[in-house]
Amino acid sequence: MSNPRNSATVIGRLTKDPVVFNNQDGSKKVAFTLMADHNYTDSQGNRGADAVPVEAFVRSTTNGIGPFASIHKGDLVAVNLKLRQDRYTKNGVEVFELKAIVEDITFLEPRSVTQARVSERVAAAEAQNQALQAQPAPASAPVAAAAAPQPAVASAVHSEELPFS
Repeated sequence: MSNPRNSATVIGRLTKDPVVFNNQDGSKKVAFTLMADHNYTDSQGNRGADAVPVEAFVRSTTNGIGPFASIHKGDLVAVNLKLRQDRYTKNGVEVFELKAIVEDITFLEPRSVTQARVSERVAAAEAQNQALQAQPAPASAPVAAAAAPQPAVASAVHSEELPFS
């Protein structure tokens, strides 16, 4: 890490699979959210959690999205991150946005546990798909061709949320 005073470690579980954005230069931005448990309980004995949105950048020279291809919803990870403040003007208003940028990721569960979780999700999705296919189609509705599932990849090039074009 470049500045030890501007760093943090967050341990939590992914709320959903990472989303990948392709940049014009061939690099990628990977965004995901971690749920990090509080270190205390409230008066009813409940332990809360905070959602921590994080971003990671993958160079264009890296195959795929690097270690982020191996994380999925529910996985327990530790991320070392740095804070960065973006400053830009949007609709005539100056915006300051604090971002948590991943510098390193550590997997905290064995691969067998994470693979079992993914297999369970796939089996549940297949069972739901088979149940939907077993239902008779309404006579008035035209039969549509099944579309192939698309990967969770979006393009950040034309987003209105970006401070640059």
